[in-house]
Amino acid sequence: MSDAVDAGHKTIVRLVRYAASHSAVFMEPVEGRVTLSSGGDRPPRHFPQGALDQACASGLVVCDGNRVRATSEAQAFLRRALLAPDEAFQEQHRDTENRTVSVDGIRQTVRVNPLESPLGAIARLKEKSGQAFLAPEALAAGERLHADFTRAQLQPRLTMAYEPRLASKTKGGAGGTADLCDTALAARMRVGRAMEAIGPELCGVALDVCCFQKGLELVERERQWPVRSAKLMLRAALMALARHYAPPRPAGRQSHVWGAEGYRPDGSGLVTGVRPDSGPPLP
Repeated sequence: MSDAVDAGHKTIVRLVRYAASHSAVFMEPVEGRVTLSSGGDRPPRHFPQGALDQACASGLVVCDGNRVRATSEAQAFLRRALLAPDEAFQEQHRDTENRTVSVDGIRQTVRVNPLESPLGAIARLKEKSGQAFLAPEALAAGERLHADFTRAQLQPRLTMAYEPRLASKTKGGAGGTADLCDTALAARMRVGRAMEAIGPELCGVALDVCCFQKGLELVERERQWPVRSAKLMLRAALMALARHYAPPRPAGRQSHVWGAEGYRPDGSGLVTGVRPDSGPPLP
């Protein structure tokens, strides 16, 4: 891209950004240039008339009398323009958000793409009433299962292992779980307990979707289930898993005893200065 074309593109980006960041933008042509103002305290911005014409021809802004407004395509255009060329198309279709995670005991803010989550697409499903198909606790349980499955190193190996064979390993050696660290072993135990809590009828769909990241349609084909039945089975499995991770408190159990105003414990049965097996009373 030449310098002149690049400068013209940047001018269009500034114009579209100005139009998209204000609810009302007024236009005033002045000798081959156009002045845009938002009607507030901010100073007006001046752009070449050609930049406005090109933005209108590209469908990024619309001129209605003396008003200029950004179209629905303006946001995607700005997201592409403000990124590197090799990441522009990918970032246009991402839905990134900032989250706080703990790395080695230090809390850090990172950018994540919820659509890359194994449950990202299912989390966007809605009921007819408009409520989310998956409850927040069910979604969190699925994410936790996926994290434990990853820590347990249970994913199938898709590439050849190039690391050299250790000299201490001999044919018939221990291998397997003997080569896993304590973190991986603990994660495997958690995955095993989670599968027992879900039950043999539902644990398979939870593993397929949350751990092996299979789509619902693929699960239905492989298991020969009716159409749109996998999401119902998955929801039942994740709700059972959520109860396993956060068991409900038993009904009727109280952790505190509350008394009325002025309540005092009855100490008539206590003898001052006497302890069990401590001899005669103190003088």
